[in-house]
Amino acid sequence: MRYFCALFQEVDTMKIEKLPSGSFRVRKTYKGKNYSLTFDRRPTKDMILQTLIDRVQSDPAAEDSKVSFKDAAIAYVASKENVLSPSTLRDYHKYPDRIPAWFCELRMTSITQVDVNNLINELSVGRSPKTVRNYHGFVSAVLSTYRPEFVLNTKLPQKIKREPYIPTSEDIRKLLQATKGTRYEIPIRLGCYGLRRSEICGLTLSDLDKKNNLSINKAMVFNKDNQWIVKPFPKNYDSTRIITIDKDLAKLIRSTGCIYDGHPGQITEEMKRLQKKLGIPAFSLHKCRHYFASKLHDSGIPDQDIMDLGGWKTDHIMKSVYRHALKDEKEQKRKRAAAVISESICN
Repeated sequence: MRYFCALFQEVDTMKIEKLPSGSFRVRKTYKGKNYSLTFDRRPTKDMILQTLIDRVQSDPAAEDSKVSFKDAAIAYVASKENVLSPSTLRDYHKYPDRIPAWFCELRMTSITQVDVNNLINELSVGRSPKTVRNYHGFVSAVLSTYRPEFVLNTKLPQKIKREPYIPTSEDIRKLLQATKGTRYEIPIRLGCYGLRRSEICGLTLSDLDKKNNLSINKAMVFNKDNQWIVKPFPKNYDSTRIITIDKDLAKLIRSTGCIYDGHPGQITEEMKRLQKKLGIPAFSLHKCRHYFASKLHDSGIPDQDIMDLGGWKTDHIMKSVYRHALKDEKEQKRKRAAAVISESICN
């Protein structure tokens, strides 16, 4: 690994001096050249790394001032190890090896908007618009970190509008009947309370109190080493919440002694198997969360309350879910509108 990563590894060993003026100084020698960095307050590791990179890049005599995009990308990921979620880090570690070599070899100082346009055009072949947007988000993050003056204005592939299948109450009843008494009954019932799979698999018995309140405060996710781990917080800040479950489900959890003790992927596989056996449409556990949103909206519960109960950060995704789910209601309104017009002009 070349320059940026070497600097990142050395930041931990650099001595931070407090000057009589109250400022802080860090000294670093690189290839015979001394760099003295001064800060108004005690610098963090990220501050030192970024300042060092800026100083070396701005030095015309520095051999590595023209570092490649790949080196910058690897260093960027390394600098976010303790900041980003495990699942995001897992994806970020893959990007430097998946982005075409011609772009990775470009010097950071020479990358133009045209280069980024060509990259996105190439990545768009055989990949979904969402995947391409994720790639662009990573490239943009790397460039904005090391070249903050370079603002991208890239035309991205248009999003594909899909009509997601939302399970019906009959679908849910059949699935719960088929899983009754198995390890999958509790996860599916909790999915109908709006919980994500990661949240369900992260729950323990201690998260359920005597009043049948369930505390959602962690999540089970894949880390960069493709291992399942429990991180001490859910998907986002608003996902940390408390919900109340029905007494029968609470009793079942207490008598079972746990929420779910299996592999997260086994829930998905079992649902696929049972859906095929029962002859009902295929849908994931996450679609039970969509069912939750649509049923509560249909029952007249305010959007803000649904957002709080489901742990949505914004109402954009939540509303897109129940808009698709309420097709029957839309059809009835269309028929009623047609009847009103027909009666007005024909009678």
